[in-house]
Amino acid sequence: MIYTVTLNPALDKTIVISGFLADHVNYVEQMRIDPGGKGINISKVLNGLGVQSVAMGILGGGTGQYIRECLDEYSIQHDFVVTEEPTRTNLKIVDPENHQNTDINEKGVRVSQDTVRKVMTKLMGKVVGGDIVVLAGTVPPGVNDDIYGEWTKSLHRIGGKVYLDANGMLLRNGVKAGPDLIKPNKDEFAGLVGEKKATIAEIAQAANEYVRQGIGQVVISLGGNGAVFVRQGEAIYANALKVPVKSTVGAGDAAMAAFLMGAERRESWEETIRTAIAAGAASVMCEGTQSVLLSTVENLKKSVTMEKISV
Repeated sequence: MIYTVTLNPALDKTIVISGFLADHVNYVEQMRIDPGGKGINISKVLNGLGVQSVAMGILGGGTGQYIRECLDEYSIQHDFVVTEEPTRTNLKIVDPENHQNTDINEKGVRVSQDTVRKVMTKLMGKVVGGDIVVLAGTVPPGVNDDIYGEWTKSLHRIGGKVYLDANGMLLRNGVKAGPDLIKPNKDEFAGLVGEKKATIAEIAQAANEYVRQGIGQVVISLGGNGAVFVRQGEAIYANALKVPVKSTVGAGDAAMAAFLMGAERRESWEETIRTAIAAGAASVMCEGTQSVLLSTVENLKKSVTMEKISV
């Protein structure tokens, strides 16, 4: 089974404003509301791809209740720790005229250590050997930035696999525990290694160092320039697909979902990479953080090209 953990989920409110201007009155042309947060987004994409998962984490207040109701409507299994403090709301501004996407994200409310322990207790009670746990996104105020590293160690001890998608110190501390996959974007990876790498070959070489240190796979999103995929002994660069962009939010989550699907269905590495690129492209074609359609992903996979990189 696949478990996605979102400790700091959000209700994503996406609005469309053509020619958005700061310090001016702007009028909303379209609006949609979606349950969000990296782990929840990944569960949504998995659902669209026909793969089961259990969404876990912390939800609270009216916004948390709305998210749970949405997941029920999507038939996505979930088991959240429920609190009184309301889950945050994030604002996504899409400007089709200037081809810009602006995120305005709340930090989230402070949660107690007891609440965090309850999530871990639930998780450890479910995971068995071979299950995959996705630790994704930010954490609420008051939660230690070594939490993903500590949880990775605990999950490995019981035979679970861990896919990590985080940034900053959460990522730095998390990689020390040797997760089975990490998926930073190019800026997050630069923060991890301490410098920006100029070429795809340099990125692959730097990623390979983390594989040598015990990380199973490193996936680095380069946005519109594609992605680099590295595992023991091999590396692949895949191009990005040119598609009409409605929202860039959740593209990385779609790629992560593709890797989870590949692991669940024991697909080849190359096939999984094709699916990841296609899923990311399908995601940006959707409004807000809608789930991708499997038919769209399968169609886009035909256009993905890849090349091997020496590491």
